[in-house]
Amino acid sequence: MSSLTSNTTEAPLEQSGADVDPPSRPRSDGARRRSIQGRSGFWFVLPFAVAFAIFLIWPIVTGLWMSFTNQSLTGSGSDFAGLANYSEAVQDGALWQALGNTAFFTLLTVVPLVVLSFALAYLVYIGLPGQWLWRLSFFAPYLLPVSVTVALWQWMFQPDFGLLNGLLQRAGLAQLGFISEEGLAMFSVALVTVWWTIGFNFLLYLSALNNIPDHLYEAASIDGAGPWRRLVSITIPMISRTTVMIVMLQILASLKVFEQIFLLTNGGPNGSTRSVLEYIYDVGFTGYRLGYASAISYLFFALIVVISIVQLRVMNRKSA
Repeated sequence: MSSLTSNTTEAPLEQSGADVDPPSRPRSDGARRRSIQGRSGFWFVLPFAVAFAIFLIWPIVTGLWMSFTNQSLTGSGSDFAGLANYSEAVQDGALWQALGNTAFFTLLTVVPLVVLSFALAYLVYIGLPGQWLWRLSFFAPYLLPVSVTVALWQWMFQPDFGLLNGLLQRAGLAQLGFISEEGLAMFSVALVTVWWTIGFNFLLYLSALNNIPDHLYEAASIDGAGPWRRLVSITIPMISRTTVMIVMLQILASLKVFEQIFLLTNGGPNGSTRSVLEYIYDVGFTGYRLGYASAISYLFFALIVVISIVQLRVMNRKSA
């Protein structure tokens, strides 16, 4: 009885005490723990934040300020010029020619890099004999450095002892100046680019094809669908997301073309292969006009942002 009475008398006291102060201690401990975790997370993020600020934020801000000045590579002429560089860029005929060359190169490379890479991946996927050889042959050029790739094709493009002109001569045809004629130079650069980079898209397509469930093909075969119907009704729709991604990546990569053109033709002949990035390089490091080169860079950056937004909207509509 005594224990019962003691419990009945102590319970209200404990309940009343619990209503007054104990809950404040867990809340303060949790807040202190979260504060300590937040400070420790800050020190983990700090090295990346510092590198991000030094190598990305600071160059962007500096380049933007430079585009409003007459800054020279020699260090002279850093006066504020307002929008003069942007106005000059809009009226620059050489810039428009470089922009047209870049768009033409994009058109020449994006279509074959999407269609051919899918065709090669599909041939391997359906069981082409000697698959390991085809996989290696299609992907190996992508592993080569750009300098090696350009050296190989420069040898094959040679007018006197090059492989391609040798084949034309044996066939009784006239030799061609693959990188010396204005009408052929851009096609030659596109050919080199397609051969060099098709392996990346081939790998993406092959991975997407291997992820298609087999029961879809089995059900279609039971319904009497032939190889062409299975390709059109199952394979192509199932890899549509990969196709959209490859198109988007390929357009952005083609707009930024520089290395193979610079090494193979140096923008020639007569500027017929000079891309926008090479024009920016020439203006900034050959013409010493860093301010004007920065203005062109930001205009081209704005163009790429607009194209990327349009591509994302198209991709979202297709996936919706």
